[in-house]
Amino acid sequence: MTGRLLIGCLLLAVAGCLILNIGIGSVAIPPGEIVRILLDGKSDDEAWLYIVREIRLPKALTAILVGSGLSVSGLQMQTLFRNPLAGPSELGITAGAGLGVATVMLSGGSAASLYAIRQLGLSGSWLIVAMASLGSAAVLLLVLMIAGRLKDNVVLLLVGVMIGTMTLSLISIWQYFSQPEQLQEYLMWTFGSLGGVVDDHLTVLASVVAFGLLLAYASSKALNALLLGEQYARSMGLTVGRARTIILLSTSLLTGSITAFCGPVAFVGIAVPHLTRALLGTSNHRLLIPASALLGSVLLLLCDSIAQLPGTQAVLPINIVTSLFGAPVVIWMIVRRHNFRSV
Repeated sequence: MTGRLLIGCLLLAVAGCLILNIGIGSVAIPPGEIVRILLDGKSDDEAWLYIVREIRLPKALTAILVGSGLSVSGLQMQTLFRNPLAGPSELGITAGAGLGVATVMLSGGSAASLYAIRQLGLSGSWLIVAMASLGSAAVLLLVLMIAGRLKDNVVLLLVGVMIGTMTLSLISIWQYFSQPEQLQEYLMWTFGSLGGVVDDHLTVLASVVAFGLLLAYASSKALNALLLGEQYARSMGLTVGRARTIILLSTSLLTGSITAFCGPVAFVGIAVPHLTRALLGTSNHRLLIPASALLGSVLLLLCDSIAQLPGTQAVLPINIVTSLFGAPVVIWMIVRRHNFRSV
């Protein structure tokens, strides 16, 4: 199967999984009715119309954005660092977002650092998003500053992991001195959720993810050159420092915005790029990037469908389902490679 044909099949799979995801839940909705609502905006059942347009469609679109963004981020990290276990969280961006959220949830929203944000009229979910974005942006700036001084990507990866570890340590200290009800609120955020992104939230998330994906696709040529190492890339005329900055910026925008709006979502960024390479049998990022985005969308839609526990009123956190799927894929990849050879 050619790359273009596979991408076409993945597009159909995304459409099919979208309809499946919208139809599953405590109230089952027939596929034909879903298609009618999506195309015509009409339905004989007003309850179905409300459920699809106001609740399930925004959540399904969020799943597509999260799956595509994290998958492409993971692909870029694995290529840049030439490490099959590199993922979007290895730079500490996710931990930085977590620190921002901890500032709100574990301080009861009374910290003096929140005053300036509250003056802007932010509160509730927007306050959490703003603080998560600030946390991830602070870590991004630190990583970019260090990246300008380090020439070795492996060392940069280690620095990113250490920054993430330090940030998580700060969060742990905060948790130790927090009240039980504050800990519970923060723990629920760490489980991840696709259901809280609606209206203006969805518009902002879609805009940032779209920009990050465009940056990633614009870096396709640079990523292809980096596959054989920095020396080869330089011999091909690539300005490695500039390319690395753009790749890190794209990954940070995607990971930071998704974590801010949806919480941490595990394993997608590590697992999907390996599945995409196995399906395509190529290392050409002009094909891998769109294919990874589509396959990540399919995966998140399926995981969210499973999380609905069809036939029940219960809903599992999305992080639990993605971990159950992603961990076996990573184990399979390790066994298949037998060692940590570069991608």
